[in-house]
Amino acid sequence: MALQFYFGASGSGKSKRLHDDMIEASQRSPKTDYLLIVPDQFTMQTQMDLVVEHPRHIIMNIDVLSFGRLTHRILEEVGGEDVPVLDDTGKSLVLRKVAQQCQGQLRVLGSHLHKIGYIHEVKSAISEFMQYGIGMQEMERLTEYARTRGALYYKLQDLGLLYRSFLDYIHEKFITTEETLDRLREALPGSELIRNSVIVFDGFTGFTPIQNRVIQELIRLAKKVIVTVTIDDRENPYQMDGEHRLFHLSRKTTADLRRMAGQVNVPEEKPVWCSAGVEGRLPRFGQNGELSHLERNLFRYPAQVYEDKVHSLHLYEASSPKEEIRQTCIAIRKLTSGRGAEREAYFAGEAGAMPADAACGQADILHYRDIAVVTGDMEVYGSLAEEEFARFGIPIYLDHTRGILRNPFAEYIRSALQVVLRDFSYEAVFHYLRTGLTGFDDAEVDRLENYVRRFGIHGKKRWQEIFIYREDSKEGEEEALAQLACCNAMREQLLLQLAPLLAPRDTAGGMVQALYDFLVQNELQQKLAHYERQFQEQGDLARAKEYGQIYALVIDLLDQIYGLLAEEAMERREFADILDAGLAEISVGTIPQNVDRVLVGDIERTRLKQVRVLFFLGVNDGNIPKGAGNGGIISDIDREFLRESELELAPSPRQQMYIQRLYLYLNMTKPSEKLYLSYAKVGSDGKSLRPAYLIDLMRKLYPQLSVEMPEEKPMEEQIVCGSDGVGLMADLLRDYAFGRVTDASRRQTFTFYHSYHSRPQYQDMADRLIETAFYRYKDTPLSKMVTRMLYGTLLQNSVSRLERYAACAYGHFLQYGLMLREREGYSFEDVDMGNVFHGVLELFAQKLEEYGYTWFDFPEEAAQKLVTEALEAYAAGYGETILYSSARNRHLIRRMRRILRRTVLTLQAQLRKGAFVPEKFEMSFSMTEDLDSLNIALNEQDKMRLRGRIDRVDTCEAEDVVYVKVIDYKSGNRRFDLAALYYGLQLQLVVYMNAAVEFEQRRHPDKRIVPAAMLYYHIDDPMIEDGETMTPEQINDRLLQELKMTGIVNNNDEAVRLLDREFTSKSEILPLERKKDGSFSANSSVIKEEDMRAVSSYVNQKIRELGSGILEGTIAVNPYEQNGSTACTYCAYKSVCGFDGRIEGYEMRKLPKMSREDALQCIHASCDESGQTP
Repeated sequence: MALQFYFGASGSGKSKRLHDDMIEASQRSPKTDYLLIVPDQFTMQTQMDLVVEHPRHIIMNIDVLSFGRLTHRILEEVGGEDVPVLDDTGKSLVLRKVAQQCQGQLRVLGSHLHKIGYIHEVKSAISEFMQYGIGMQEMERLTEYARTRGALYYKLQDLGLLYRSFLDYIHEKFITTEETLDRLREALPGSELIRNSVIVFDGFTGFTPIQNRVIQELIRLAKKVIVTVTIDDRENPYQMDGEHRLFHLSRKTTADLRRMAGQVNVPEEKPVWCSAGVEGRLPRFGQNGELSHLERNLFRYPAQVYEDKVHSLHLYEASSPKEEIRQTCIAIRKLTSGRGAEREAYFAGEAGAMPADAACGQADILHYRDIAVVTGDMEVYGSLAEEEFARFGIPIYLDHTRGILRNPFAEYIRSALQVVLRDFSYEAVFHYLRTGLTGFDDAEVDRLENYVRRFGIHGKKRWQEIFIYREDSKEGEEEALAQLACCNAMREQLLLQLAPLLAPRDTAGGMVQALYDFLVQNELQQKLAHYERQFQEQGDLARAKEYGQIYALVIDLLDQIYGLLAEEAMERREFADILDAGLAEISVGTIPQNVDRVLVGDIERTRLKQVRVLFFLGVNDGNIPKGAGNGGIISDIDREFLRESELELAPSPRQQMYIQRLYLYLNMTKPSEKLYLSYAKVGSDGKSLRPAYLIDLMRKLYPQLSVEMPEEKPMEEQIVCGSDGVGLMADLLRDYAFGRVTDASRRQTFTFYHSYHSRPQYQDMADRLIETAFYRYKDTPLSKMVTRMLYGTLLQNSVSRLERYAACAYGHFLQYGLMLREREGYSFEDVDMGNVFHGVLELFAQKLEEYGYTWFDFPEEAAQKLVTEALEAYAAGYGETILYSSARNRHLIRRMRRILRRTVLTLQAQLRKGAFVPEKFEMSFSMTEDLDSLNIALNEQDKMRLRGRIDRVDTCEAEDVVYVKVIDYKSGNRRFDLAALYYGLQLQLVVYMNAAVEFEQRRHPDKRIVPAAMLYYHIDDPMIEDGETMTPEQINDRLLQELKMTGIVNNNDEAVRLLDREFTSKSEILPLERKKDGSFSANSSVIKEEDMRAVSSYVNQKIRELGSGILEGTIAVNPYEQNGSTACTYCAYKSVCGFDGRIEGYEMRKLPKMSREDALQCIHASCDESGQTP
C-alpha cells in the first residue's frame, strides 16, 4: 500500500509518462490489475491512447474507468442489495412531490416553488449537500451557524426541511447518484479486485469530499494509488499558499490526499516529477519558445516578458461574436489548406482553396482534428459555430449536451396536457396542433385556426359540439360547406387523439398510463423514427441522434414517475408540473460522427487532449472571468459568509474565479503550435463589450503582440470559400448601386461578379444579387384583361373604397382587387362598436314609430326603455352573440346603453332647436339605384355604381324650397376638411348630400332643393368636469356643447335659422358663431351656397376620376403624406407592398397643407378647367 504523486506543469508529459510506466509495469506484473480513473469525457480517448501506445496494442490488465464505471464494477463484484439509483430527473420528481406536501411550512421558498426552474435550483442545492458530505446533522449545524443572518437562516431551514423530506421519501427505496459513492466506499473492503490493483487518477483538477472518502478507502486497500497533479516544477507542492495563487487547488488536493493517507497509515512514495527539458521547455512545445514562455509565466508573479517577435500567438478583435466565428473559420481554412493551391479555386467552395498563412511556419498540413475551439459562453458561440462552420464546410463536434424541453416531442406532450388543463383554450390547442407531430399539415391547421378565431371557439364543451357557423367564401356556398366539413373532421380527429388524456384519473400511476396510451395510440415512436431517418438522409447526424434517443428517454421518465409515485393521489396540474420538472432534467449528448473534425467546447467542461492549434473565443469581460450569477438558492453573498463555518461547500464566487484561472491555464497551454485569442466589440444583443483582463495580460507578457483586426483586411485575403464570398459580393454590389464606389472598388466589383457568374454553381445567385442590388420600383399598371377579370365593366364601389384608392392605389388593389384581408378574430373592436351604434339607432327610430312617438316628443323614460330593447335585440344577433361571450363584453353592453341613451336625448335636443324633421334613417343607396349621382358613366364602356347608406337625412320644407341636412354618425371624432376632400380622402358627406338632394328633387320636382348642412355627430357620453357643482340644466347645456355636431353649414341666413332657431351669438348644436356685426366668425364652419355647388360638382368629377383610375388598372404604390399623417400609418398591408423610401422609385405623395380658402380656390379652378362650373 502506498500513495504516489506524478507532478508536472501542463505540457510536461505527465499522462504520457504515466501511460508508459503503467504499460511497463503491467507487462512486468501481468497478474496485477491497473485501474486508470479519468473524468467521464476522457474514458474512450484514454483507452484508445493506451492501445496505440502499448507495444502489442493490447491492454489485458489495464482498464480505463470513471468513478461511475468503477462503482458499477465493484458492486457487480461484491454483490449487495439492488436498490434503484435516483438520477437528477428522479430527484426533481421526488422534490416536486415533497415540496407540494410541505409547502405551507416553507417560510422563504414556499412562494417560489411554482416558478419554472426553481425545483431544479433546490435539487442542485441538495445535490451539493450530498456531494460535500453534508447530512442532516451537518445541515443543522450549518443552519445554526447562520442564525444571525435572518433570511439565510430561514432559507437554510426550508432547505433542511426539504432535504429531510426528500431523504425520508427515498429511504430504503432509492439511492441518489451521490450516495452510490458511499455505497462504493462501503463495498470496497469486500473487493478482491481492489486489493490486487494499482489505482491511478489522471486528468482531475481536484476532488469533492465524497470522492475523497472513496479515494481514502482505495489508498487503504489497494496495492498503490497514483495521482497526477498539475503544478509548476519550480514550486513546492507540499507548501500551502494563498488561494489566489495559480496552483492553490493542486496544493490543496495534494495536502488532502497526504492527510488521508496519514490517517490510514499508508506511506507516500517518492513523487515522479515531469520537468522542463532543454532551455526550460516542456515536451509539448518542442522548439516553440513563445508557447513555452506562456506556460512558464501565465498567471505567475512576477512574470518574465517575451521580447522577441511573436508568430505563434494571435489576438483578434471582431465587431461581433458572429464575426469572431467567421474569422476563426477563415483562419482554420487557411491553416488546413494546401500551400500551393490556386487562389482562384476558392470560388469552387472546396476545402484547401487558399494557401496556408505564411506566418504558420508549418511544413505539414494540419488536419481538422488537430484544432480545437473553446469559449466561455457556449450559449452564444455554440449556436453560431454550428451555422458558420457549416457555411465554410468545416466539420465540427460540439461538446455539449442539449436539453429536450424545446424538442417538438417534449412540446407535443406538454401542450397536450395543457389542452386538458386549460380546458381547450385557443393558445393550448394550437400550440399542440403546431408541434408537427399531430398528423395535420400546416394548411389544415391554418384553416382551422382561422375558423376558431373567427367564431370564438374555446372550451371543451364548444369543441365537442359540431361546428355550425359557415365562413363567407368567394367560391360560393358549396365551398363554404366543404370548408366547414373539413374543420369538423379535424375537430373530431383532435378529440380522438386526446381521448386517453380526457378520461378521469386521480393517481400519478393512472396519469402515466393515460399518457403512455396517448403516445402509443398516436404512433409517436414511429413518427420520431421517421424524423430520425429524414435527418440521417439530410446529413444532420446530431439531430438524428437526438430524435433516436428521445422516445426512450421520455419513456424512462414515465417509468421513473410510475416507480416513484404510482399510488400517490394527484391532480392533473401537479402531474404536469412533475412531468415538466422531469423533462427539464433530460438532456441528450452526441458523440463525434467522424474522426477528422474540429472540437468546439467550453473552457470548463471540455477536457482537451493535446492539440496543435487552439482558438479561444469570446475573451470578453463577463465571460472571462465568467459572471458569477446569483449562486442559486444559496446566493454568492451567503456562500462567502458560510465559508467561515467548518463545513465545506461548493466554491464561493471568489474561489470560483481563482479556479477558473487554472482552467484558463490548462486550456491555453494545450496547443503545441498556435494559440488564437479573440474578443467581440459588440454582443449579440447590440450592447458594447470590453475585452477581458486576459487580453491586457497577454500584451504585457508579449510587448510585440498586437491586436489584429482581420475583418479590415482586403477582401481577397478574407475569402476562403465561395459561400463566404457571396456576402462580400452583396456588400460590393450594394455600395455600387448607391454610388459609394471608387475606381478600385468598381474594378473589384466587376471582378467579383464575373468570377462568380462564370461558374455554373453560382450563376443564378449572382444574377439574383444583381437584380436585388439594382432594384428600382417602377409602376406597372394592370392590363385591361386583368382589370376586367378583377372588376368587370360595372364597378360596384363604395365611397370609402374610393377614399382608399385616393390614399394609395396599391393598398386599394390588395384590399379590393386581390381581396386580401386580415384574419378575423372573435373580438369586439372599435369598428364593431360603431356598427352596433348605427344598428341600434336605426332600430330605435323604428321603435319610436311602433310606440307612437316622434323624435320630438318621446320622454326620457321611453328613451331608456327603447334604447335597452333596441340594444338587446341587436346584440343578440350581432357577431355570433359575441357581446354575451365574456364579462368584458357584457360590461360594454352597459356602457353602450349609457352612450346611446345620451345620444338619443342629445339628438332630440338638437332637433327641438331647429325646424328640420328626420326624413330617412339608414337610407341605403340600393333604395335609390336610379339616381344619376350614384350611377356614373366613366366612359363608353365602363360604369360605376356607388353603394352605401346615409345614417340620417333631415329636411325642412318651405313654400318653394326644401332644405336638406345630412348627418353621419361617427364613433370616432372626425372633422370635415375641405383640403382632404380636394385630395379625394374625404368624399363621403358630399356624396351623401348629392344623393339626398337628387332624391328630394325627384320627390319635389316643383321646388328648389337647397343643401343646408353636412354634419358629423360624435356618438359619446362625455365626462363633465366640476359636474357636482352644477344644476341638471347646466349639465345638459354643457353636454350639448360637448356633443355639438361638426361639419359644414350653408351660410344662407334662412337655412341657418331653420337649423337652429335659438342661435344668436354661439350655437349650442352647430359649428357656428357670430361676431358683433352679425357676420360669421372665423371659427364658424360655413360655406356659401355657390361654393357648396362647386364642392358638389368637384366631388362628382373626383369620383369619376378615381373610378376611371381603378378600371384603367392603376395600382401604383403611392401612399399620401400630409401634415405628418400618412396612408401607411394604419395600413394592414405594410408588410405586403414592400414600400421603402430608401429604394429609388418609392416615394410618398406629399399633399401640400391647405387652408379652407385655398382648398375652395383649387376646387373652383378644377371645376372651371373641366367645364363643370356650377
